[in-house]
Amino acid sequence: MALGVQITFDAHDPRRQAEFWALALDYVRQPPPPGFDTWEDFAAKIGMPEDQWDRLDAVIDPDGAGPRLLFQKVPEDKTVKNRVHLDVNVGEGADDRKAAARAHREKLEAAGARFLREVDEPAGWCFVMADPEGNEFCLQ
Repeated sequence: MALGVQITFDAHDPRRQAEFWALALDYVRQPPPPGFDTWEDFAAKIGMPEDQWDRLDAVIDPDGAGPRLLFQKVPEDKTVKNRVHLDVNVGEGADDRKAAARAHREKLEAAGARFLREVDEPAGWCFVMADPEGNEFCLQ
């Protein structure tokens, strides 16, 4: 049996990153544990200092198939190119893959993503994008 994975991102604003990636992947923000209406209620109950309540946020696949993405607050800026990135496959199964990717690109740009370049090579095609905090990803 394969082991599960979680993908963790360093972030200045974990909530904004979680909201962006939920939109990008058709995920949802992870709901709080049973018995709590909000994560803040949970944090207060376990005694977490209020100045740390924005330290973490996460998104999950509502169907349970994809990995959880965790966003953890860090003070430093992103300074170099990612060594690992996500490929977001919005065009898979679409009649016009590029049109599907263009439509999703517009939605993500409205949410704070930046278009970096288009790659069109014999091995494949994609838009190279950056999320609101500069993490690169491919949209295909």
